[in-house]
Amino acid sequence: MYRKFCLVFVLFVGVLRAQNETIYFPDNLNIQPFTANVLEPRLGFLFQTSNNSLRMDIGNSIDAAWFNLSENEILSVGFDLFTYTKLRSEDNFKFPVEAVDYLFGVNLGYKKSIGKNEYGIRVRISHISAHLADGSFDLQSNEWINGNKPFVYSREFIELSPYYKIKNLRIYAGFTYVWTVIPAELGKDNYNIGFDYFFDDISDNIIYPFIAYDFKLTSLLEKSGNHSFEAGIKFGNLNGKGFSLYYNYYSGKSVHGLLFNDDRQYSAIGINLDL
Repeated sequence: MYRKFCLVFVLFVGVLRAQNETIYFPDNLNIQPFTANVLEPRLGFLFQTSNNSLRMDIGNSIDAAWFNLSENEILSVGFDLFTYTKLRSEDNFKFPVEAVDYLFGVNLGYKKSIGKNEYGIRVRISHISAHLADGSFDLQSNEWINGNKPFVYSREFIELSPYYKIKNLRIYAGFTYVWTVIPAELGKDNYNIGFDYFFDDISDNIIYPFIAYDFKLTSLLEKSGNHSFEAGIKFGNLNGKGFSLYYNYYSGKSVHGLLFNDDRQYSAIGINLDL
């Protein structure tokens, strides 16, 4: 294992030395988040339309460096750090927190442009831990709501996401291998496929309608399919700062680790800031 690591490191250093220019902490991401994928950096809210549940995301991905391998090729190194939180809305502007998940890790991205088209791949190595919060505990009955109780949940994984972009349409696939997971009986392989399409701007390069879809086949106690569809409008820079208003439909298992076996199906209105 040590020799393999050294070989990979030497090859990586060789690639970096061959690059023409290095940009540290660029303003944008080399590879933009896959729009409908639930495990992407977000900063905003998702309000379910059929009940008082909502999701709050606080997180970001940054590229620490871009290595310009050629005029049309970029290799990037970056970091991911974000949370996704399940809340419910109550009277007097109260939002008890029921569950919260944390993700942090590193990522590598490679992109090559060919005219208006491009292709590339993103690799993420990440850790996720999940927790129940005090909003899942009923103080009057002194019990956990719906019989849910805290337990240790964590996973470390590597995710490979190649894609191909034809003008405004990006199609991608993904494979995730989980090498460590608690509880140990959960599966270790996940797969996904999806697309996002941003229409041409409709006002001075600041308003972009979009649609996106992501399908995941996850390995939990058994195989399970998750569907996520989004349609909305992004205001601002298409590949940079701005904010989005969108509709989201989700069907599948809960995205929260301590609720991994709960079925979820809902429509929601989302707000997301791209910083």
